[in-house]
Amino acid sequence: MTEHNDPAVVVSIINYRTAQMTIDCARSVLAAFAGTQGTPHDGRIVIVDNRSDDGSVEQLEAWMATLPSGSPVDLVASPTNSGFSGGHNQGMGAQRADYYLVLNSDALIRPDFFDQLMPVVRAQPKTGLFAPRIEYDEGGVQNTAFRFHSPQSELIRAGRNRLITRAFRHHEVTIGPDPDPAAIEWASFACILLRGEMVRALGPMDEGYFLYYEDAEYCLRARRAGWQIAYIPEAIAIHFRGGSGPVKTLQKERAELPAYFYSSRTRFLYQAHGRAGLLAANLAWYAGAGLRSLQRLVRRSIPQLPKREARNIWTNFTNPLGPDRRPGRRPDPSVPETGGPAA
Repeated sequence: MTEHNDPAVVVSIINYRTAQMTIDCARSVLAAFAGTQGTPHDGRIVIVDNRSDDGSVEQLEAWMATLPSGSPVDLVASPTNSGFSGGHNQGMGAQRADYYLVLNSDALIRPDFFDQLMPVVRAQPKTGLFAPRIEYDEGGVQNTAFRFHSPQSELIRAGRNRLITRAFRHHEVTIGPDPDPAAIEWASFACILLRGEMVRALGPMDEGYFLYYEDAEYCLRARRAGWQIAYIPEAIAIHFRGGSGPVKTLQKERAELPAYFYSSRTRFLYQAHGRAGLLAANLAWYAGAGLRSLQRLVRRSIPQLPKREARNIWTNFTNPLGPDRRPGRRPDPSVPETGGPAA
């Protein structure tokens, strides 16, 4: 990669077999760098191809060749599929900057994104993470501000019972589309601005996560170090449903979720609450699942939990910081597949 003077903002975008979507995303960033108020913003885009092996690198290179000379776009071809954390670590590690925008390839930012965001960012030096408003392409605001996952939240998730949710409402993970800033404990990394000073103090994202929960862990680490999170609804990104990962679709279909989802869940609950908290979360899940089953006897409209989740929540239980279960990686035979009862 060609060396450049340090920009104010580096935008990290991971591509995995979504080349045209990534190009559209990068185009939106270039438009936002130009701004809408006559004053351009200093920034660079770093696209990390996570070994797509589908011609994405060539397609991205062909698009970059059409840009004016000196355009602030770089491409990193990762030798492996390093997951969400690994990909963005490469993107953020490619260039030192005052701020890093972590951005999904299935997202676009509005032309006035930096116009709205940067004055707030510069006025809040103690804040390390800035979460914009994220909208769906067909309209509506996406839930992107959350509380940390906990034993109580696992009871709520598995139980899907109004009384339980009301009793433990301050532990419900999703806060809602119009969040109380004081309630936000972590925010989605589909689009988020990170202060460079914080990134250099905390270190890279945890590559023990292949996909999911890595954003919650990074926010947990930031909050433990004293950094604050701000929600900036004036800065708007558009996020396309289901463009970069299968889990939400599988959840909707009540199909079995991939092993890496459960290894990430185990890893986060252990890092946030310790081994006792991880065990409590699994037991709370069973209590909630039992209650859900009783409710389904009288209300069949209550959806079932994903297939085999009673077994899969024990993934990596005996070794919470163990293998990330990413696709195509051969499991370590010394590590049991699960640590709990079979479904």
